[in-house]
Amino acid sequence: MNSRINFVAAAFSLTALAYGLARFAYGLFLPQIREALAISVTVAGWIGGSAFAAYCLGISFVLLAPGKLSARTIALLAGGTATFGMLLVALSASAWVLAAGIALAGLSTGLTSPPLAFAVSRQFGDENRPKANATINAGTAAGIVFSGMAAWLASDAWREIYFAFVLAGAAVTAWLWFAFPRGLHAASASPVSLAVLKRPGLFTLCVSAFFMGISSAAIWTFGADILRDKAGFTSAYIALIWVALGISGLAGALTGMLTNRVGIRPIHVFSLLGMAVATAGLAMTSLSAAYGFIAVSLFGAAYIVSTGVYLIQGTGLLADRPDLGLGIPFLAVATGQAVGNPLFGALLASTGLMNALLAFAATACIAAFIRLSPEQLRGRAAIP
Repeated sequence: MNSRINFVAAAFSLTALAYGLARFAYGLFLPQIREALAISVTVAGWIGGSAFAAYCLGISFVLLAPGKLSARTIALLAGGTATFGMLLVALSASAWVLAAGIALAGLSTGLTSPPLAFAVSRQFGDENRPKANATINAGTAAGIVFSGMAAWLASDAWREIYFAFVLAGAAVTAWLWFAFPRGLHAASASPVSLAVLKRPGLFTLCVSAFFMGISSAAIWTFGADILRDKAGFTSAYIALIWVALGISGLAGALTGMLTNRVGIRPIHVFSLLGMAVATAGLAMTSLSAAYGFIAVSLFGAAYIVSTGVYLIQGTGLLADRPDLGLGIPFLAVATGQAVGNPLFGALLASTGLMNALLAFAATACIAAFIRLSPEQLRGRAAIP
């Protein structure tokens, strides 16, 4: 196999592991976990938020570290922390152990993306770089499909499923050992200057990403819980909906092509409005199961495309530092998700489902209509 293709495949699998399994599977299995460990929806929100807070710590470490670790070492560390975090989840007998496992799993996602973006920037030219990045980013959707199929096949055996995820994590980490190119020094080897944060267009991009992150927390963490408790869906049916979410999210692999052909602004707006419609539409699931499939599928496609657009804009604005171009907007998304998880849990408990979903849908609309700067709109030209 071509070494670059082998790397993209391994990087796709690491993304699937860290994001699709280690981080986002928590929301899928939350109904069973809450029942087994007797935790409230508010506590569940704080635990979910810990994954995104740990992501912020992980990505900050990679971006601010003195550069003594190579990109390959950081990628292997990401696979290892994802695997060990999921092992703690499988063994958890209390909310504290569960929180530690979910946080460690979240830490792995912060370690995942920067070294992959850096390796792509060194191995691919301008023409193929957006396609490689978008393909790797779509690994999240593949991981979601995998977790959904596992939940459908194994019903409520969430501990056994997490043990299977641990085995998958070990296999992916071993694959990375051979597939990740050696000799690539992490981009963080050069000091991060605060002047980078003043790059035109970066602030508005991060504000938009922050609001997008808040909005996404509603479905990622509480979607399965809402479908079971408010709409009466069985665990098997929720698993199939999760598979639909992941399959639709594979559309994210087309993000690079879409922005090249249509432009960044339309894709940016429509993906975020799609998230808003999906979030609000989840409240209609009690009327018909079809609304659940439509809302969650729309969310999956819109979320993955949206993150791909932030990635392309960020690396376009910081073409000289692709690790920061990816890391800073994704850090803003994760910060929003860390805030959004406990916030949605509190709103759900105090104001009810409809008000909580509408508030978070409105947040996605705010993210959509934050005005892009000319530099961001020229990101398409910066990355053909």
